[in-house]
Amino acid sequence: MPTVTGLSPEVLAKYQPVIGLEVHVQLLTKSKAFCGCVNQYGGEPNTHCCPTCLGLPGALPVLNHQAVEFAVLAAKAIGCEIRETSIFSRKNYFYPDSPKGYQISQFDKPIAENGSLTVPDGLGGEKVIGITRLHMEEDAGKSVHDGFADSVNRTYIDLNRCGTPLVEIVSEPDLRSADEVFDYLTKLKEILLYTGVSDCNMEEGSLRCDANVSVMLKGAKEYGTKAEVKNVNSFRYIRSAVEYEIERQIGVLEEGGRVQQESRLWNNAEGRTYSMRSKEKAHDYRYFPEPDLPPLVVGAEWQAKILAAMPELPEARRKRMIAEYELNAQDAMTLTSSIAFADQFEAAAKKAKSPKRVANLILSELTSRLRLADLEQDQSPVSMDGVVMAADLLESGDLSSKMLKQLLDTCFANSEDFPAVYEREKPQQISDSSAIEGMIDEVIAANPKQVDQYRGGKKTVAAFFVGQVMRASKGQANPALLNELVAKKLDALGPL
Repeated sequence: MPTVTGLSPEVLAKYQPVIGLEVHVQLLTKSKAFCGCVNQYGGEPNTHCCPTCLGLPGALPVLNHQAVEFAVLAAKAIGCEIRETSIFSRKNYFYPDSPKGYQISQFDKPIAENGSLTVPDGLGGEKVIGITRLHMEEDAGKSVHDGFADSVNRTYIDLNRCGTPLVEIVSEPDLRSADEVFDYLTKLKEILLYTGVSDCNMEEGSLRCDANVSVMLKGAKEYGTKAEVKNVNSFRYIRSAVEYEIERQIGVLEEGGRVQQESRLWNNAEGRTYSMRSKEKAHDYRYFPEPDLPPLVVGAEWQAKILAAMPELPEARRKRMIAEYELNAQDAMTLTSSIAFADQFEAAAKKAKSPKRVANLILSELTSRLRLADLEQDQSPVSMDGVVMAADLLESGDLSSKMLKQLLDTCFANSEDFPAVYEREKPQQISDSSAIEGMIDEVIAANPKQVDQYRGGKKTVAAFFVGQVMRASKGQANPALLNELVAKKLDALGPL
């Protein structure tokens, strides 16, 4: 961990960080949690609102059926147990973007508990991170601090986000480093995207994370006082914020001070956290059961119906693809980076003569060109059908790898798919042994020095002859046949 506060590695090594995460995930429902307003990011301020999400007198909440199903799906995907009867509560606090003066949430009887995720332990193994609970709640509105002529002395309120359905996923304090935080969040986001319950767009606030960070001397029996770093909007920033906060707290303790329990915000421009407010405790929120909502009952029959929609999750899919398509772990990780990408690969692999060759083409030839062109996978000019065609031509020997590279270069230069380029260019691989032998004879006759080196025992010189013939054939000589015939011709000359 790089030091950002000037503390020596020896001082840092005396302490053990302890980290727990609270992740807020907006659910991808069509309407809000407790009313019929559209659940949509953006729009003109204060236009996606109604008396219910504004908390006007006499307006009553009605629970969104799909939000419950998404919560159950997410909970089971991270290994949680579903509570058959859960209770909604009012979490009372006063803030400008919360017009009701309370938030409908769940407190002591959440919908799901006792899950877990595994992360790399840094030693080649895995570490289990416990998940305390997943509970349902509604989002608040948004305070807008800039963008207006008088933003220097005024804050504007946009209540479009009020009532957006959320799940909050609370980990156990099992994380011990900023890297573990990053790995946990990356895996959690991947699972949530596979289930389809959220788009997890951090820039739009669909996924937000609060990190509870404390430090203690190694060997101590009690955790230190925690500070909460709130609402960091990228995983990279979260890692930096946690690293800074760990070192800040160690610095406070080393100077004889006491860490304050408080909420802090991350300032990325300055690379530090700063105090926002003293941290509330549960009793400060004066939780009590929401009187306008009955207990939520998700019985066995409803659970079974919800779980029938559970997709194959990333870890299981990777293991199956490694077995079915002879992939290594890294290739399987890349090909399952999104459910759409994995689906496209598997559809192509099933059509092709060699699934392994399809994977190699995607991971080497396509990926490198996409990176150079600064394109995403879904912007590739070469379709998956084009990949299948290219893989089959390689497998049959009708194309050499050099010819394929040239065709793919043309595809990307002209933004054309592979079948169209191939039909126009129609490069023909030379597999006529007599034609290749004629070219080999010409190259041998023109390079007596290299011939003598080969006959003298330097067998690696054969690659020189292969390269010369390939150049003479404009890359069209069948590589396997060419290598075989070059060795045969040179060996026939005998040793010096």
